[in-house]
Amino acid sequence: MQRGHVYAGRGPSRLRVNKPRPYKRNVSGLLRVREYGPMRRILFGAIFLMVVGAPALGQKRLVLIDQDGSGPGGSNQMAMMVLLESPRVEVLGITIVTGNAWRDEEVQHTLRMLELIGRSDVPVVPGAVFPLVRTEEETRIASQLFGKVVWLGAWGLGPMTLAQNKQGVIGTTANPNAHGPWEVPPMPEGAPHTKPLDEDAAHFLIRQVHAHPHQVTIYAAGPLTNIALALAIDPHFAELTQGIVIMGGSLNPQTEDPEFSTSPRHEFNFWFDPEGAHITLRAHWPRIDVTTVDVSLKAPFTQEIVDTISKSSNPAAQYIAKYSQERYYMWDELTALAWIDPSIITKERMLYMDVDVTRGPSYGDTLTWTEKLKPAIDVQLVHGQTDLDLPKFTKMFVDLMTSAAGPH
Repeated sequence: MQRGHVYAGRGPSRLRVNKPRPYKRNVSGLLRVREYGPMRRILFGAIFLMVVGAPALGQKRLVLIDQDGSGPGGSNQMAMMVLLESPRVEVLGITIVTGNAWRDEEVQHTLRMLELIGRSDVPVVPGAVFPLVRTEEETRIASQLFGKVVWLGAWGLGPMTLAQNKQGVIGTTANPNAHGPWEVPPMPEGAPHTKPLDEDAAHFLIRQVHAHPHQVTIYAAGPLTNIALALAIDPHFAELTQGIVIMGGSLNPQTEDPEFSTSPRHEFNFWFDPEGAHITLRAHWPRIDVTTVDVSLKAPFTQEIVDTISKSSNPAAQYIAKYSQERYYMWDELTALAWIDPSIITKERMLYMDVDVTRGPSYGDTLTWTEKLKPAIDVQLVHGQTDLDLPKFTKMFVDLMTSAAGPH
């Protein structure tokens, strides 16, 4: 297959894809609980927990991380650490996709992060090197026709801090810190001693979901290439999960940030692989939660947060103190924490969501509709997060990074 349109792996592994079991709904009694008076609700809840819920209270929630793991430090690595450090979560594995940086470099940074925080038990699996359709060269030409993009990720980076944003820094293929897909520059944190799995991301994701049907949530905080490939291989992949949480999309962010103030529907993860996002959003997931730009811009990574975390001797805290030097938005950390504790999100919009895949000036932009306005095609309803309880979010993040993780 033509380079630039393919995903790199070591060839398809043999996988027997069984017909999925029908998806099990929640216990119906929960849906009727509002019919009872206050005392009967209390009694019902107590009986339900004793009979049904008690065994499940000690169980960890299963998650597969799909991430563009640029590093060291930064939002991508810290978001993975949120899930890795939570005593309520079991991470089955981490699949890596090119996004903010190239895949091979991201794999090395992620392996090293796991070593430094004592979580090398979690497998890391290489995924897509290139988007499904969009290419770097076509993007360069399009920028001359339709205007430039602020953040180019692996293709030329862009502003790394809020200060650079205000200064008008934009991504460029001439960026001296940018490099080719097969290079791994010297790593400030040191090279890892561990190795990634000898498997490709799409087959790993499918294998894990089939091993734990209807129990696994997909956490996808990078471009959605790996997820789209898994869906192409196994059309029932989405139905066999508990759902997907996505960092992506933009609705109408209220900001003077130049990346979004003039292009309110632009967001990097959807933009970098529009077709991957389109395929993912059209799939029949039990539930789709989307952490939009709108809410992400309200969660800055501040010096105060770093200063507080730095006082802890926890390996995760010390990793952040040494390597998370960028003061930017906490894009992916919010996605992770909102999945662990949905009460962090105080406002959401129920919308049908897709991505513009026409090859024009809005290629990769977020498309949304209400129930009455949606097109007569199979678009899916998503929970689009738009506001948060910032003090609660910040406290949860600091607590997880500074407390010794429970047994894994």
